[in-house]
Amino acid sequence: MTERSQLRLLGASRQTITAAEVAAVFDVGRLTQARRLAGLTKAALAMQVGVSAAAISQWEARTSPPRPDHLTRLAEVLDVPIEFFAAGRPHAQLDGSAAHFRSLRSTRSSQRAKAIAFVEQVWELAYALEKYIQFPPVDLPGFPPDDGDDRTPTSPAEAARALRVRWGLGVGPIPHLVRTLEMHGIVTTMVPFAGVDTATIDAFSTSRMPRPLIVLTPDRGDDVCWHRFTAAHELGHLVLHRNAAPGDPEQEHEADAFAAEFLTPAAQIRDQLPTRFDVTSLQRLSTEWGVSLKSLVYRCRELGTISDASARRAYQRLNQLYELRLIGSDSVANYAGEKPNLLHKAFELAETNGMLTMPTLAHELRWRLPRLRLLLGHYDERPILQLVENHTDAATPANAAQ
Repeated sequence: MTERSQLRLLGASRQTITAAEVAAVFDVGRLTQARRLAGLTKAALAMQVGVSAAAISQWEARTSPPRPDHLTRLAEVLDVPIEFFAAGRPHAQLDGSAAHFRSLRSTRSSQRAKAIAFVEQVWELAYALEKYIQFPPVDLPGFPPDDGDDRTPTSPAEAARALRVRWGLGVGPIPHLVRTLEMHGIVTTMVPFAGVDTATIDAFSTSRMPRPLIVLTPDRGDDVCWHRFTAAHELGHLVLHRNAAPGDPEQEHEADAFAAEFLTPAAQIRDQLPTRFDVTSLQRLSTEWGVSLKSLVYRCRELGTISDASARRAYQRLNQLYELRLIGSDSVANYAGEKPNLLHKAFELAETNGMLTMPTLAHELRWRLPRLRLLLGHYDERPILQLVENHTDAATPANAAQ
């Protein structure tokens, strides 16, 4: 029996594994993943562990494994159980160039690395849950099990219309877009996976996993219309750019065109669009179709119901109304069908049927419980109270006694 097999059996029989046992089956990919999730460079991690940056590089390059005492310190610094670093469980390593970031140029490489590592963990969670719960099958062109139809739409708008037909969505508004994505096998998530840095990482998607995956960031959830358009934009990447290298600005334009047609089909909405700037009409259409006022103005210009000059004036007027707070946005928190729920519901079903508990799933993944709760969407949304010592206070026990 190999050391890896022995460790797998040992991990199944007891809850803790020693550092020496992990060192014998050390997985360098796990170190890289944990370091990126923590947002640390090799030099920064080395400083906290108390080794040289060259040592971290050697560990990640497989030239030499860390000692057991180094593993113990790595686990402390990176906030993972020590058995997290052990080989022997599924790990879908994703290349950093395999994800479409909506704002690629403004997303730093360290942020992209953190986001990619997060996607790897989302896949691991989905994989673990699928051993107990049957997920909806993936239903997207080009993804197994596809029907093998080679007829590829020649434009983003045609691709959007074809997907509407394929999914049986009809020609009207899509009331629950994110729920619709999940019903067709697309894993979707929206959690603060990078802490406060999540707000600076825009939405992204990848088709390089066994299941397509869309990551929506919580800051976009403050505006349900923007949130829906972002989700449709990422869906466009999955449909149009599955095998294309991300980063091309033209791909972003194509994903926008796909989203516009998918959410507001031209043949249906053209006759409903106003021929002049009319806030009341735009607000009615915004509520009905679930798209923003600015998106509707763009659609008016795109479909020729208003001129370019009229569109510019409309944008200026809308900006004024937003600044005066005479119109505002609506939070996605008010729309259950726009909040990702697939992973959360899968775990609940497994738990209800006595297949899983939170601790057993965390142990299977070799994660800490708070990390599992976060990825399942069970994170605590309450503000964090931080107490700071004020050295200028006069009424303290020490000086009160003087």
